[in-house]
Amino acid sequence: MKLYRIGELAKAAGVSERTIDYYTKLGLIAPEERSLKNYRLYSDETLKRLERINQMKQEKYSLEEIRQSLEKWSELSSEDQVTDKLTTLEMHMQRLEREVNELQPLLKQLKPVQARKVLTGLLPQSAACIEALKYLLEHM
Repeated sequence: MKLYRIGELAKAAGVSERTIDYYTKLGLIAPEERSLKNYRLYSDETLKRLERINQMKQEKYSLEEIRQSLEKWSELSSEDQVTDKLTTLEMHMQRLEREVNELQPLLKQLKPVQARKVLTGLLPQSAACIEALKYLLEHM
């Protein structure tokens, strides 16, 4: 098992050392052990946990929601993890639905030329995702 010192972990996760300290103080992550020189050493599992935290932050979850989610994940069996992930996806879909509903009046006000400009600025994956969401919302 590879163990990371705080600087190595920060670099691998793409966050600052202060972020690692902060997350450790909040209890979102914990060192696996201490070195002879009393350095905190973190495992690969912590790196995966940091990636999950970053993903959830990008999805606009608060640190408290992230902490609660991580606690649930560590307590669950693999079947429960699938159920929990599906529940998380459902919550995310509901959030996206609210955002789409907020955008609809604005989009309807755009002139065709403006709408084309907005849509051409999207990545193909984003446009496909938007179309899929639109389809789901219309057929629910």
